[in-house]
Amino acid sequence: MPLVQVRLPARQRKYEIKIDGGLLSELGPEARAVLGSSSQRAALISNQIVFEHYGQRAAQSLKAANFKTTLWLMPEGERHKSLRSLAQALKFLTESGLERGDVVVALGGGVVGDLAGFAAATYLRGIPFVQVPTTLLAQIDASVGGKTGVNLPAGKNLVGAFHQPRLVIIDTQTLATLPAREQTSGWCEAVKQGAVGSRKLFQQTRSLLNRGGADFSLWLSREESQTEVSATIAAHCHFKAAIVAGDEREEIGRVDHRSRRILNFGHTTAHALERLTGYRRFRHGEAVGYGTLVAGEISKNIGMLASDELESLREAVRLCGPLPGAEDLSIGEIVTAMKGDKKSLGGTTMWVLLERIGRARLVDGKQIDKRLLRSSLRAGLRSIS
Repeated sequence: MPLVQVRLPARQRKYEIKIDGGLLSELGPEARAVLGSSSQRAALISNQIVFEHYGQRAAQSLKAANFKTTLWLMPEGERHKSLRSLAQALKFLTESGLERGDVVVALGGGVVGDLAGFAAATYLRGIPFVQVPTTLLAQIDASVGGKTGVNLPAGKNLVGAFHQPRLVIIDTQTLATLPAREQTSGWCEAVKQGAVGSRKLFQQTRSLLNRGGADFSLWLSREESQTEVSATIAAHCHFKAAIVAGDEREEIGRVDHRSRRILNFGHTTAHALERLTGYRRFRHGEAVGYGTLVAGEISKNIGMLASDELESLREAVRLCGPLPGAEDLSIGEIVTAMKGDKKSLGGTTMWVLLERIGRARLVDGKQIDKRLLRSSLRAGLRSIS
């Protein structure tokens, strides 16, 4: 079973990410081992779709480990990652009678994990929580590193907290029931992460897509493929864990290639696309797929990234699956939406760009000509199917 340790600089904290098929049945004992005997209640937060597949197994495992388990199902979708949903989650935690030593368990994708984690961070000024991500995007990204939060009408993830989980349980069998678009979304995030992580991680991800395609139901039907999928997820978690260990809270003044801010590659455009379409047209990873291509185009157009490297990036995103159309969106409105990005510094957008596959650089938006930005957006938002 692959095991990744996330080591945090403050007070020498650490937690484990455990990865294996069928691991969901061990949720209760694993949580009990981390939390100890004083933890009495587990508040399970999920959504209806995920709970129908995996909720009973998670709840039964928690109850078997002597947790008094309560359940709240939040609405599905990015647009429900809001202050209103947060208030509902906090009301649920209050009614469940949770105390400081109890635990919140997030069972679902990135939206569930972000909201449940933020509720855990704010309730009683912070209580433990456990991440059980059920999508590829959440398994390699959202569940690792402690970023939690909700969206505001003005922009995405503008309210949140850094609140590290006590444990992450990744059951790769949950990927078998992912809808096609959720698979594409996760693979786009994996390509993005490989692009800024290392050429080896990028090639490992692209190789998996080349050989097996984006359909997890086919991959997970073969034992040898399950092993390869687990190894790839573990490699992504190792990369992100290393970044988090060196820069847990995304230090504002840090601009080197191992700043946590490099993980925002593709997100400046992605967040603008999501906000502009009311969080209804794009899954997060689909928007990141486009954002990755736009950032790649800018990198090439300012002379940083070679054309063949950009083509490799485009091919990897194409392998992830079809993306919703974006060419009808106004370039001017996208540029305006970017101005509310939380990664801005001194009123200027900070872009994460590529020197080459596996090497990112932070670039002040003032260095990017407006016409170059608009042409890069047009090129990056073209259909790649």
